[in-house]
Amino acid sequence: MADGREIVYFDDSEPFLSGAAVREAVDTRPLPPAEDVVRGGSQVRRDPLTGEWIAMASHRNDRTFLPPADQDPLAPTVPGGFPTEIAESSYDVVVFENRFPSFSPRIGGEPGLVDGEELWPVRPATGRTEVICFSSAHSGSFGTLSPHRARTVIEAWVDRTVDLGAQPDVEHVFVFENRGKEIGVTLPHPHGQIYAFPFVPPKAARMLQMARAHRERTGRNLFRDVLDAERRSGARVVVSSEHWTAYVPAAARWPVEVHLAPHRDVPDLPALDDAERDDLAAVYLDVLGRLDRYYPDDDPLPYISGVHQAPVREGREDFRLHLQVFSVLRAPGKLKYLAGVESAMAAWINDTTPERVAARLREVG
Repeated sequence: MADGREIVYFDDSEPFLSGAAVREAVDTRPLPPAEDVVRGGSQVRRDPLTGEWIAMASHRNDRTFLPPADQDPLAPTVPGGFPTEIAESSYDVVVFENRFPSFSPRIGGEPGLVDGEELWPVRPATGRTEVICFSSAHSGSFGTLSPHRARTVIEAWVDRTVDLGAQPDVEHVFVFENRGKEIGVTLPHPHGQIYAFPFVPPKAARMLQMARAHRERTGRNLFRDVLDAERRSGARVVVSSEHWTAYVPAAARWPVEVHLAPHRDVPDLPALDDAERDDLAAVYLDVLGRLDRYYPDDDPLPYISGVHQAPVREGREDFRLHLQVFSVLRAPGKLKYLAGVESAMAAWINDTTPERVAARLREVG
């Protein structure tokens, strides 16, 4: 890209799929070097009360916010049109480094202490953040993709997980998608993000801690035991295929929440074989379609989806791949606000039951 960021194309249509044509477009925008955008602008500080690392990325305050329809930065660049992040005039799936990253390998500086106090370690926010465009369409989401395109996106997730996981400063790779203005989405273009953390993020660390304790106590894998228990019960299973089961977790905290787990014990996306990847595309699209039909209206369900993978280096024998999709919409037009007990104390109160949610999702299948 014009500022030195990397861009990767994943083609699933001709003439690029067969190599009959090659990507040769040049990004001619007068952008400042990517190093200048992030230098000194992003760091992580450790909270001594929780042990969690908090990212400070002040340069992100200037990122693109609800641009005009004809200035979609994720659209292809057409001759004479607005110059976007993608110089090509067409594309299938594309991944590129975020222009306003929370984490970046270009960030300089050395580890240190805030105010010289040992309580507050600080270090550069290394790692990497990427944007993945599912389609060149102006609007949509993963759920609006064809099975063929969904499979291409999954292959892109796999590729990026392998590449980012090989970086020396990366400890965890998290793939996710935000959909809907209620979630805070500022671009309607069908896209997701990939964060390569320089630390194991709190939720993954907590799940790994619980999995290790479960193995020490029982000798079994916690994630396997949860999946087996959900399948034995069946009360919260939404759909099951040859390789995957989607279920509402027994202790769901969100108004609408579904987990999707493979039947085989694998730590991450790259460990899936071709048949499991094919099946994931089909089942995931099925689940997203049910979620859009969950409420009796025509509005797409706002959601956050995430791919929970094993950390790059630690706990890979205890962690187990699974996907999570959840929504903050507790009823049509009514959001679940994370107020006092949720935000201040991380004590969750659900306004429905997992069994009721699962029954509705089976009903709308």
